[in-house]
Amino acid sequence: MAPAITLAAEAPKLSSANTGFMLICSALVLLMTPGLAFFYGGMVRVKSTLNMLMMSFISMGIVTILWVLYGFSLAFGTHNSLIGWNSDWFGLSNIGLTELWDGYTIPIFVFMVFQLMFAIITPALISGALADRVKFSAWSLFIALWLTIVYVPVAHWVWGADGWAYKLGVIDFAGGTAVHINAGAGALGVILVIGKRVGFKKDPMRPHSLPLVMLGAGLLWFGWFGFNAGSWLGNDDGVGALMFVNTQVATAAAMLAWLAYEKIRHGAFTTLGAASGAVAGLVAITPSGGAVSPLGAIAVGAIAGVACAAAVGLKFKFGYDDSLDVVGVHMVGGIIGSLLIGFFATGKGQSEATGVFYGDHTWTQLWKQCAGVGAVLAYSLIASAVLAFLLDKTIGMRVSEDEEVSGIDQAEHAETAYDFSGTGGGVIGSAAASPALAATHSKKVDA
Repeated sequence: MAPAITLAAEAPKLSSANTGFMLICSALVLLMTPGLAFFYGGMVRVKSTLNMLMMSFISMGIVTILWVLYGFSLAFGTHNSLIGWNSDWFGLSNIGLTELWDGYTIPIFVFMVFQLMFAIITPALISGALADRVKFSAWSLFIALWLTIVYVPVAHWVWGADGWAYKLGVIDFAGGTAVHINAGAGALGVILVIGKRVGFKKDPMRPHSLPLVMLGAGLLWFGWFGFNAGSWLGNDDGVGALMFVNTQVATAAAMLAWLAYEKIRHGAFTTLGAASGAVAGLVAITPSGGAVSPLGAIAVGAIAGVACAAAVGLKFKFGYDDSLDVVGVHMVGGIIGSLLIGFFATGKGQSEATGVFYGDHTWTQLWKQCAGVGAVLAYSLIASAVLAFLLDKTIGMRVSEDEEVSGIDQAEHAETAYDFSGTGGGVIGSAAASPALAATHSKKVDA
């Protein structure tokens, strides 16, 4: 009998379909940052609108440059379990145009730019907790430092081939720990240092434009399909398609659950509740969507919708001023989505990198999820608080009280979001004729 011939596994080849798909997903994820800007911008008062928009937009500039210079290398290079290193990737100057990401069918450049979009939106998420009161220059510097000291190491832990959480078997399909818990805990660390807004729990601080909030939520929902479905880096085995379906299902369930909770607790179905509930569902399904069935996704979304709706009120009980509920939605939602993997994972979708089932619903998987959640939460909280403390003691993190009261848009950007002085400007346009009336209207708008 002739000896058996063992064929070596065929090396992956560049896939035009997967490459095109991932470029589209990358663009969708980038769209989420302007969507976030509108979502946050509508939730603040008129006098803070532009500042809120800019706190998200500036991340697209700062993070892009730093990611190219060294961020990608440190996050995804191979060095040790805590941080990566690949000198060829510094400045992206030694990467071939068709050089493939290890084990996949897309170029390194495509994987790099997809991960760049995640890195951009994560610090932008933090900004919602700091509305009305942070110097724009201090915020810009904070983004650069936080990306380097917090985001890059955590991304390596969770997604790097030799990251300790990845090797442990912690499941984070698209960013429950690395993005949402990381940002939520970071936000909590910063606000514990910089303190409350002037008038917190005393003055009304209602959203000035709920249509903007709904527009932003819609853009986030749309872009999130790229965020989640793209994280399988292709769809050859159908896991990306499952993630797409589960993203829609969980988001719908969370929105309905939040509205039901709101109606029972407060007596009304609000547009802000619908938008916030949708975001809570998107956050919760992000780590778990590739490991649960659509029925499991309904459960994840519904649980997150109720839990996050309840959690946003904790800031009034404990006295921390999380302006736009970053802690209540992103940190809590990320924790819930990450831990529920231990209860609802189907065991389907085997990881080629580790050879273990991507989501085994056992107590073993649950403790692994707890380890990942706890480590990221603690590290981000402490490191972010230290960064905020150092910046506050050196260049100062907060604007003056007078600038905060009069409006951070004018103080930091020399602009206002809306011009009421032209023809048809209503009562503000009649300021010359009735200064007292205009002043009264201005106070109502700022409230």
